[in-house]
Amino acid sequence: MEYDRLSAVRYARRWAFRRNPAYYNFDDLGGDCTNFVSQCVYAGAKVMNFTPDTGWYYISSDLRSPSWTSVRFFYEFMTTNEGVGPYGYEADISELLPGDVVQLAYRDENTFEHTLLVVGIGRNPSPQNILLAAHSNDAYRRRLSSYNYINARFIHIEAVRA
Repeated sequence: MEYDRLSAVRYARRWAFRRNPAYYNFDDLGGDCTNFVSQCVYAGAKVMNFTPDTGWYYISSDLRSPSWTSVRFFYEFMTTNEGVGPYGYEADISELLPGDVVQLAYRDENTFEHTLLVVGIGRNPSPQNILLAAHSNDAYRRRLSSYNYINARFIHIEAVRA
């Protein structure tokens, strides 16, 4: 089924500077960025994958998959998921659409530490024209070029399996 990109972006706009009380706030436990992006993607996907250990789901702060809150495991789930839920691939910046995901590396080019949601793209998809929403340094419509990062990877969400 189709991934509802508009719903993902609307969710990001609503909750970028606040916390949805239905989800735990992980700011004091390493950051809330991937939790927030998972919420946004869920708003567009409308289905979770409850496979133990390797799925993508949130029931409570204690009952969630590693991929719901971990940068690395989120990437692994989204780019390898062959079951229920959203799936995609590592894309070129030119393939990004609103509702897709950006991950940033700060200390070395292979250790990604921050997950953000694409909420807008200018005519030319460059770091100057990619607009993002995030938690852990809350932002909405912040330019990718304003982040001080070493490497970026882009996840294009193709669709959702029910």
